[in-house]
Amino acid sequence: MQQRSNEMDGRICLVTGATDGIGLVTARELAARGATVAIVGRSETKSRAVVESIRQQTGATEVDYLLADLSSQAAVRGVAEAFRRRYGALHVLVNNAGAVFTRRQQTVDGLEMTFALNHLAPFLLTNLLLDTLRANTPARIVTVASMAHQGASIPFDNLQHTQGRYSAFGVYGETKLANIMFTYELARRLAGSGVTANTLHPGFVGSNFARNNGLGMTIAMTIARPFAINTERGAQTSVYLATSPDVETVSGEYFDKRRPIRSSKESYDQAAQQRLWSVSEQLTGLA
Repeated sequence: MQQRSNEMDGRICLVTGATDGIGLVTARELAARGATVAIVGRSETKSRAVVESIRQQTGATEVDYLLADLSSQAAVRGVAEAFRRRYGALHVLVNNAGAVFTRRQQTVDGLEMTFALNHLAPFLLTNLLLDTLRANTPARIVTVASMAHQGASIPFDNLQHTQGRYSAFGVYGETKLANIMFTYELARRLAGSGVTANTLHPGFVGSNFARNNGLGMTIAMTIARPFAINTERGAQTSVYLATSPDVETVSGEYFDKRRPIRSSKESYDQAAQQRLWSVSEQLTGLA
C-alpha cells in the first residue's frame, strides 16, 4: 500500500479523464495526500474499478466517480451539477481529459470532436464550477495542454474544420493551444480572487492515448513507446500544480517538468485569447 500523507486533508478535488494514464496517477496521488477525490470517466465498470484500485493502493476511502462523456455539453452540465450536489465544495479542478482522432468526427452537439472534447469541455466545466471554486479559496485550476501547441494557431474562420484537409495532429495542436490561451485569459479574469489557473506540458507519455483510433495508431504508439516517459513521470507536473505550496499564488503560467516556461508566441495574443473566450461562450451557450 502506498504511504499516505495529510497535506491535502480537507481538500476536494475533481479530475477528468482519470480512468487511465496520467489522469489516473494524478487522482491516485491526490488521494494519497489525503484529498477527497472525484474522478470523471465514461465507463461505469472501468470507473468503479479505478476507484477501488486507488482505495486499495492508498488506503483512502474518500474516492468516488462521476460518469460523463465530456464531448457532450449536456453531459458536462450534468456532471457539474452532480458534483455540486454530492460535494458542495471544490478546491482543485484538474482538466485532464483529452484525445486525438485520425478522422473528423462530430459530437452529439454537431461540433468537431477534438475541439469539443479538448477545449470546449474544460472551458464549460470550469465556468460551471467557478462559483464553487471562488467560494472555497484558496483553489486551483490545472489544465493539461501539450508542447504540440507549438506552431499552431486558432483557425477562427474554420473552427469546425469543415473546409480543407483534416489533419488529426494539426487539429490536436490547435486544441492544446486553446487550452493555454484559455488558461491565460482565465487567470486574468480570476486575478485577486484566490483561485489560480495554470497549464502544463506533461511530456510524451507512454499511455493509451490515441489508441482509440484503430490498429494503425496503436502500432505507431507502440513503436514510439521506448521514447516515452511513464505515466508516473507524466503526472508529476499536474500533481505539483495541484498540491505544492510553492505555486499556491502562481497563476497564468505554462509549466514543463514542474517549472514555468514560455509557451508559443501565438499563445500570448490577448486579442485572440479574448476572441476564443467569446466564441467558446457562444458555442457552449454561456454567452
